[in-house]
Amino acid sequence: MTAWLGPAGAIAVPMLGALLIVLLGRWPNAREAATLLTAAALFALVIGLLPEVLAGNQEQIVLLATLPGIALALKVEPLGMLFALVASGLWIVNSIYSIGYMRANLESHQTRFYVCFAIALAATMGVAFAGNLLTLFLFYELLTLSTYPLVTHHGTPEARRAGRVYLGILLGTSIGLLLLAIVWTWAVSGTLDFERGGILSGKVDGALAGVLLALYVFGIGKAALMPVHRWLPAAMVAPTPVSALLHAVAVVKAGVFCVVKVIVYVFGTEFLLHTGSANWLPFVAGITIVLASIIALRADNLKRRLAYSTIGQLSYVVLAAALLAPASIMAAALHIAAHAVSKITLFFAAGAIYTAAHKTHVSQLDGIGRRMPVTMTAFAIGALSMIGVPPTAGFVSKWYLLSGVMATQQFAAAAVIALSTVLNAAYFLPIVYRAFFLAPKPTGHGEHDLGHGHAKDAHEHGEAPWPMVLALSITAALTLLLFFRPGVLLQLARAVAGG
Repeated sequence: MTAWLGPAGAIAVPMLGALLIVLLGRWPNAREAATLLTAAALFALVIGLLPEVLAGNQEQIVLLATLPGIALALKVEPLGMLFALVASGLWIVNSIYSIGYMRANLESHQTRFYVCFAIALAATMGVAFAGNLLTLFLFYELLTLSTYPLVTHHGTPEARRAGRVYLGILLGTSIGLLLLAIVWTWAVSGTLDFERGGILSGKVDGALAGVLLALYVFGIGKAALMPVHRWLPAAMVAPTPVSALLHAVAVVKAGVFCVVKVIVYVFGTEFLLHTGSANWLPFVAGITIVLASIIALRADNLKRRLAYSTIGQLSYVVLAAALLAPASIMAAALHIAAHAVSKITLFFAAGAIYTAAHKTHVSQLDGIGRRMPVTMTAFAIGALSMIGVPPTAGFVSKWYLLSGVMATQQFAAAAVIALSTVLNAAYFLPIVYRAFFLAPKPTGHGEHDLGHGHAKDAHEHGEAPWPMVLALSITAALTLLLFFRPGVLLQLARAVAGG
């Protein structure tokens, strides 16, 4: 495989897929077959890059030279490889799920939906394989713009308001803060390339480095650190496959990926340790973890609870990266993957519940596990992973995070992890208990059923359509598999940490 067919191909394949989907839009079966084939082709292409990365080869490709020392460039390195594997692999599963969801719920504008999905994955590959900050910024913005039509898919006043919040926060933070940080970095270092050990050592003092780091961290609004997090719960008006894209496949993962990449490849962990410029970041991440978990605990709407859970879980990645220990850097990389497979399972289950039972609130889920045992078993697996219970993927990343805490003796961080684990259990386990151990409520008790022309009564349903059940079963299985067979991810995570 040539270098051009690698990272450049990973961007080109979904873009060509988007064009093919447009051409086949009049024929739903052909359109959806094109979606699946494109997703499979992208994953195969990304897998083909893996041996070179594991061998330590990191060739850079210049797409377009602009100013001296500034170019649009792609580079495949271990962190980007891990992110690309997760995103491209889950796109296949999400496409299977989307076919079942969009058809069962008679959603409109399905061609536009699949086209925007494909463009968003192309942007995600650009973020993953960006060779410098300029390339990263451009694909980061493309990801925001391509997902806006997905957030506003339903076209309702609520969806349009959510879209304004989504664009306002993400574009405002990226243009107002992130772009400023990139220009500042160029001014002091003379380069925007990602380099192991960073590019700022000796170029900026500790206090200014702390300010610059803050511009990056809050400028990367997709990481959803408080107080720039409101776009994420607002975007829950979108269809569930979009929520899965936002929370697992692309958008929020692009956010925390960028934070980790900036810490490791722009600042460098040794520089940040020496100057103490990142000492404030664990506290911001810790506050976000705890507050988001408390809000999730109080939320009755299931997607809102999952949204605030995501905000807290993302800050696990930021906290791990901010500890600057090799084990915690590994934890940050691993949790990108662990959270992805676990949270997409939870959102898939939420969408299946909505499709089959027309339920949207936790208080409505009494006994639903008896009618939807596969869905709720998958939900339970995802929930246990979010808590960090073996044998799930979440346990692996939390193990390395705690190892990093012990290595750095950051006992305040240990307290945050312990408290958030209790809170995670408090807002997830009651859902599982309700589903399997409580009897269904009789009709007419003020439930928030959403009719929308569904033919079945909420108490006559079974599982959701088979593509949805297949997809959530696959992601639940992956959540378990990454506990028993984390080998490739561990190799990539060790390479990110310098091991």
